[in-house]
Amino acid sequence: MVGVFAFPALLPDFVAAWGLSNTEAGWISGVVFAGYTVAVPILTTLTDRMDAKRVYLAGALFAALAALGFTLTAEGFWSALAWRALSGIGLAGTYMPGLKALVDRVSGPKQARWISYYTASFSLGTSGSFMITGAVAEAFGWPAAFGLAAAAAAAAFGLVAVALPGVKVVPPERKTNPFDFAPVLRNRAAMGYVLGYAVHVWELFGARSWMVAFLAWVLASQPGAGGLSPTSVATIGGLVAMATSILGADMAVRFDRRRVCAFAMVSSAAMAAVIGFCGGLPYGVVAALMLLYNALIQIDSAALTTGAVMAADPARRGATIAVHSLLGFGAGFVGPLAFGMVLDAAGGATTGLAWGLAFASLGAVVALGPLALRLK
Repeated sequence: MVGVFAFPALLPDFVAAWGLSNTEAGWISGVVFAGYTVAVPILTTLTDRMDAKRVYLAGALFAALAALGFTLTAEGFWSALAWRALSGIGLAGTYMPGLKALVDRVSGPKQARWISYYTASFSLGTSGSFMITGAVAEAFGWPAAFGLAAAAAAAAFGLVAVALPGVKVVPPERKTNPFDFAPVLRNRAAMGYVLGYAVHVWELFGARSWMVAFLAWVLASQPGAGGLSPTSVATIGGLVAMATSILGADMAVRFDRRRVCAFAMVSSAAMAAVIGFCGGLPYGVVAALMLLYNALIQIDSAALTTGAVMAADPARRGATIAVHSLLGFGAGFVGPLAFGMVLDAAGGATTGLAWGLAFASLGAVVALGPLALRLK
């Protein structure tokens, strides 16, 4: 995952170097998840018919090639857009197929906890993406950062190829169309979590794609201000998010899962409504608030995915995960783009009002989540 958030980590640099508008920057940040959305229904559904390990290996190889292509040929909006879209296909072949590979290899009462750990590790990957990309780009330039992302994806290919044992997957009856998603859509219990996940990811990826740019604006507007760099804050935010995701998943096991998720959504929506308007506060205070916002966003992440997997028909678990990812990461594509559009429409990235309204738009979307969770 080193390359997944490499562009948002360096967004201010690319905006300046390539003369991008905020809307164009939003397109490049979000198109990863558009590529993911196109590919994930096919790749994840295939895991009901074959060992998910095979799909993962193909996805890791694709991710490596996409990062390498960006390194060698990206020089502006269109070339960056194309390579980032292809990197989304690589993510589609690794993230949820990796979850299916885990589910096929563990069972019993601790399965839900393993699913939660796996899902929370997405935040660890996010943190690493911001940290590694920022550090390498500062020292050697952005091509080196993306080249390292390619090498990391190739290393993931090797690790899974060697260390993960194969399993025999017994597919459903051959008369069943593996790409018939109607039974999944009729599963109200699973779809409640799926729709809740969609609004969660809209907020999550919208915030993660723009928080470095927001913090950079706050820092630049306060001459003499010091503290952690924006990419360092984003890195720590990913680690905080991982911890709260695991905590939220554990709370969902102990208490009512839907209530825990609804509480998290209402809390993060409230934070989104105000954080963008706090740019005039001291930089250290804004950075601390951003860490708190990261924590609140992530409380329900693993709990929502675990809920969808546990509510799925075992014979259609791969298809359920595919729909879960399709809607979730489709929203993840729109979130960063919509954020950039609101930012441009409200006056641009140099005004506190524009940042406030852009973050508030994320809160307005995630506030719809508790309604989706009422499906049972």
